[in-house]
Formats: sequence, C-alpha cells, structure tokens
Amino acid sequence: MTTMTETSARFREFKMPDVGEGLTEAEILKWFVQPGDTVTDGQVVCEVETAKAAVELPIPFDGVVHELRFPEGTTVDVGQVIIAIDVAPGSGDAPAPAAAAPVQESVAEPEAEAEPKGRTPVLVGYGVAESSTKRRPRKGAAAAPEAAAVAAAVQAELNGHGAPAAPTPAPATAVPVQGGRPLAKPPVRKLAKDLGIDLATVVPTGKDGIITREDVHAAAAPAAPEAPAAVASPVAPAPAVAEAPAVVSDSARETRIPVKGVRKAIAQAMVGSAFTAPHVTEFVTVDVTRTMKLVAELKEDKDMAGVRVNPLLIIAKALLVAIKRNPEVNAAWDEANQEIVQKHYVNLGIAAATPRGLIVPNIKDAHDKTLPQLAQALGELVTTARDGKTSPAAMAGGTVTITNVGVFGVDTGTPILNPGESAILAVGAIKLQPWVHKGKVKPRQVTTLALSFDHRLVDGELGSKVLADVAAILEQPKRLITWA
Repeated sequence: MTTMTETSARFREFKMPDVGEGLTEAEILKWFVQPGDTVTDGQVVCEVETAKAAVELPIPFDGVVHELRFPEGTTVDVGQVIIAIDVAPGSGDAPAPAAAAPVQESVAEPEAEAEPKGRTPVLVGYGVAESSTKRRPRKGAAAAPEAAAVAAAVQAELNGHGAPAAPTPAPATAVPVQGGRPLAKPPVRKLAKDLGIDLATVVPTGKDGIITREDVHAAAAPAAPEAPAAVASPVAPAPAVAEAPAVVSDSARETRIPVKGVRKAIAQAMVGSAFTAPHVTEFVTVDVTRTMKLVAELKEDKDMAGVRVNPLLIIAKALLVAIKRNPEVNAAWDEANQEIVQKHYVNLGIAAATPRGLIVPNIKDAHDKTLPQLAQALGELVTTARDGKTSPAAMAGGTVTITNVGVFGVDTGTPILNPGESAILAVGAIKLQPWVHKGKVKPRQVTTLALSFDHRLVDGELGSKVLADVAAILEQPKRLITWA
C-alpha cells in the first residue's frame, strides 16, 4: 500500500502507513510539526500508537506542512491521509486547509481511494483481511455543509472538547431518530452505555435534535450537580504521550479508563494464553547471598565498566545456562500442525512495566552473548521500554521470559506465559532472612523463584530440572563457569 498521494504537482498527501504489525488502525499520539513548518525527507512528523507499540512516522518528501488532517488523540485507519505537504511553496496562494472529517456514525464519509471489493487494508506484513463490510452510499451534495458541521462537532468531542455552544431549544416532546435510533455522537453513545442510560429516554437539547453529553448526565442524575466529563488518567503518561481520557461517573465514585492500544492487546493476549496453554507453576526458595556478592564484585570490575550490573543480569545468565542444559524447554506448540517446535536459539524476553501497560521486548540470540554483552543489551532494553520507544520487532519472536516482581517488594507469583512461549520465570524480592547455612541459622539473602510452563510440551520433570538448575546457579554462581 502506498503511503502518499499526489493531489497536484504542488501538494502531496501522506497516509497512515503500513508499519508492519498486522493491525488496521493507529492512534495519533503527538504531532511534531504544525501547518507552516518546513519538513525534509525522513523527518519524523508524528508519533502513533498501535495495539503493539508507539512508532514514529517520518515524512517521505520535502516541503512545507499545509494541513494536519487529524488532531492528537484521534484513531485513524490505515490508508487515511493524515497530513498534506506543499512541495512547491511560494508558487502561488494555497487553498485554505479543509476541515478534517473522519468517518463517524451519521456523518458523510471522507473521500478515500478505492480498495479491492471485500478486502480491508491492514497495518502490515500479514497481507489483507477478507471483509464483508460494504461502503455506505455518500450523501448528496446538498447535505455536505451540514455533514461537515456535524463532523467537526464529532471530532471536537473525540478530542476532549465540547461542541460549539448553541442556543438551547425548548424541551422536545419526542426524541428525533435516524435509522430507528436517537441521534447522538459516538462518544455520547459510549457514555450512555457506561452509565446504563437508554438514549431513547433522553430528551435532546443539541442542535438538530442531537443528544449531548450533558443530556446523558442529566438523565443519569437530574438533581445532582454535573461532574466533569473527563479527567486525566491516573496512570502517569510517558514523555510526549497522551493517555486515553478517563470517563468519570456523576457520583465521582468510580473512574472508567478506555482500554485501547497496547493495554487492549495485552489483555487479549493474556486471556488467550491463560485459556489455551495449560499452565503449571513450580516454586523454589534459594539462598542468593553468593550471587549478591558476585554482583558487588562485578560492579567494580573494569571489564563491566559502562554497563549496569544487578541481580537480574546474573539471573538471566543462569536461565540461559539452564536452557542450554535442558534445551527441550525452549520450544513452542504448533496447534495447526500438532507439533512441538524446538528452538535452537534463545530470544530472552524481559517483562517491562510502562505507562502503556506491560510489554515484553526480548534480547535476540541472548544465548550467544557474553556477560558484558548481555548487560548492555538489558540496559538498552529497559531504557527503550521506559521511554516508550520499544519497536514491534523488539517484542516479536520471544522464546522464554523473565518477569521481576521483586522490584515491587513481592515475594513471588504465578506468571502467565507470554503467547507463543514455553516458559516464564518470576523472580521475587531478595530479602535478608534467617537461613540454615553450614549447620547454623544465619541471616542470608534469600529469594523465591517461580517457573510457569506450558504442560503440553514441558512435563513436570523437565520444568523441575530447569528451575532447579537456575536455583543451583544462583546459590553457587561458579556454576556459570563449570556448567556453561
């Protein structure tokens, strides 16, 4: 799919591109340019978020920004024009930018290039998906001004702003309907659904009989003072990233946060994993005092200068050695062919908590890396994840994962497998505890490990061997040398 069109010799349009993820839409998180700005080929003009990651989009030509078709916070289908560029500025007066009019209910559709019948464009390397959706007939030219006005109001609502103020008509005796249902914008319909309000019972006060957000609030609690329609998400946003607005009920006793983008994809993936792969979780508590001493020594080692050394580094290396000793655990289940696919490489996933939710980028070919190389890769992975810049490619192809719940002071847990992987190791908090050491009770650094695995391809014996090997290495780190 092309990502740009040439509307004339002077103006070129850039479409929401296929970014290689198998998805059909993306949300515009932030514009880095504004109308009148000069751009060059390869310059990043905006950041978008799909269900997998945030991605920066570069413009493929030089010129001056003529028009931004969608505001920040708008979800745009792949193939829709998002920005127009004047590639020959100064050659004459440019026409005024047209108002953006994304497709919404009861609104005329914008112009779009024809797609093959029955097929929907997708964001990616998975081809196109079959679809039975039919395009709605366009409204007549006479309805265009009214449709544009409604579209502008809809977009304003989606962007978190109210529609332009309009005189309040006398209360209606009947609710205007279109197509068998009351007139309301999509955000208002969602609000009504969230509050359990039947739109057919709401008296509209908006222009042309459209039900407004205020009407829904009034129907929900006529005698109560209206609470703000939206508040900022309680989740701290990543730098330069707009979080989805949270809808607050009239009582202000609950907050509703739209599940979208990465969070929605994670939720769906975890449900699929939990109810597809039969999970088994085993636990072991281990004395890691010697590992902690090794970490302290490595921090002073000149060969580790410039890289971050922490217990997670040694745990990751211990898991890689355990996999080398028990390679059958590094596999995947092929449901279609009813086969176990043995992997001869380890792409080590590290679960990372980010403002957009939990993501699992992985270190490619981690089994081939030296300890300094592994430390550098871990540092880069964590930094990129915290900045919200993890690419889709960095999250694809994982084979096993580590999740460090100990950073939250948690002792252990029963982690859910990352979809398509065979095992996940949870690392608990490392605490000073009384421990029998050399026949005496002494204070030792102790942690609990939990290994969840797919019982279709990893039986109890194999899972136990892997977990026992990791524990043995952390208890006696010299095994990193003798077992490697």
